[in-house]
Amino acid sequence: MTGPYGVLSRVIESPPTEEEKAQIRMRLQALEVEHHDLDDVIGRLVVEPGQDRLQLQRLKKRKLLLKDQIQRLRARLIPDIIA
Repeated sequence: MTGPYGVLSRVIESPPTEEEKAQIRMRLQALEVEHHDLDDVIGRLVVEPGQDRLQLQRLKKRKLLLKDQIQRLRARLIPDIIA
């Protein structure tokens, strides 16, 4: 995000409430399950000959997107430490 002087500024978010933390944890769990399931499917497809490479590539991309979402949610649960 660009500030008034053209300098990039970081939006400071307030820490999540306990209710928000519970929702984040539930979403995190669902994403982790989907990520694990995709890992299993990808692992099986890689060893099978003649599999659709485009489909495999899409599954891998989805898995990476899930990993990014998981990391962002975990970061929301960990409070910022000001040095």
